[in-house]
Amino acid sequence: MADGTLKVGTITTSSGSGTITLGQSGETVDMANGTITLNSSMQNTPAFYARASTDQTISNNTTTTVVFDFENFDTNNAFASNTFTVPSGEAGKYFFYTNVTYINPNSTGYRNLYFYKNSTQYIELQRETDDTTRNNLNLSTIMDLSVGDTVTARVIQTSGTDMTLNRIGGTDKNGIHFGGYKLIGA
Repeated sequence: MADGTLKVGTITTSSGSGTITLGQSGETVDMANGTITLNSSMQNTPAFYARASTDQTISNNTTTTVVFDFENFDTNNAFASNTFTVPSGEAGKYFFYTNVTYINPNSTGYRNLYFYKNSTQYIELQRETDDTTRNNLNLSTIMDLSVGDTVTARVIQTSGTDMTLNRIGGTDKNGIHFGGYKLIGA
């Protein structure tokens, strides 16, 4: 076959179903000059990223859900009220990450950060206090989730007094954030 341009509206197999192969082993198929639309199983969605717009007081020795009241994005409207809920048709493996920053009153005790799945602790990070002005905790994990499963980020601290989660600066800062997305093909 001679080199040239093939212009078509639709490509199908001769049988009308099955696999269509573009190129062969060792060749590169260049799709840089057009728009590529991926079906939903090939996208890292649902995906969301939310953060706190204000500081949050955390009582001593009380497990508290972290408030993320500002959404930067939420592709499937699956994040609300500090909770990610797996939408219909979107079961699978998800990657989640979160960060909180405690203002440390130089007291003894622990600062813990958790992910909860359906109101049950899933994974925990614990740090003993030090004499710095802030303790930064970040946690990430992969969860296998079913439709309707929920994920929240929670904290506890044992300083003997109230402590503050600090967003570090103005409302556009991200000292307190939570995000996640569905993994492709996992």
